Amino acid sequence: MKKFVLFCLSVIFFIAVVNAELPLGEKPSLIVLPDGNIDGSTWKSEEIIGKVFVLFYVDPDEKEINQHVKKALLKEKFPLDQFGFIAVMNLAATWIPNFAIESMLKNAQAESADTIIVKDKTKELVKKWALKDDSFDVVAFDKKGRVIFSKDGKLLVKDLETLIKKVRKHLE
Repeated sequence: MKKFVLFCLSVIFFIAVVNAELPLGEKPSLIVLPDGNIDGSTWKSEEIIGKVFVLFYVDPDEKEINQHVKKALLKEKFPLDQFGFIAVMNLAATWIPNFAIESMLKNAQAESADTIIVKDKTKELVKKWALKDDSFDVVAFDKKGRVIFSKDGKLLVKDLETLIKKVRKHLE
């Protein structure tokens, strides 16, 4: 019996690690990223309040996986005073030198006023939020900073539909 219980706990732990998705309805622990903002200032996850935010946690090598998600959300024309994007680049997940990525991010920030671009040089969101490393995670937050959607890897059509419905619901 003891071996069976240990086996079940191992399976549950494995599933939690593989899925690496944040629990719905909860506000995740505080993340502080010194030098996380493009201008070199500190970024804190407590800034994810006041609007409905969709956060992308991206390994730069996987940046193309969910390009369709942002395009679909932009097509919805959600009011930017109530809705926004945060793109957190997992710089520790790639072989590309940080200076090269940071240069690209500065250009991207200049072109995307609707997106807050953040750098994670030490995998803090992997460590503290258990987001999946070397992947592309999509997490949506309500106006109080609670998780309303969390999925790692490529979003399928049904995932995208769910995300859009949840964003729409929390903008009402």
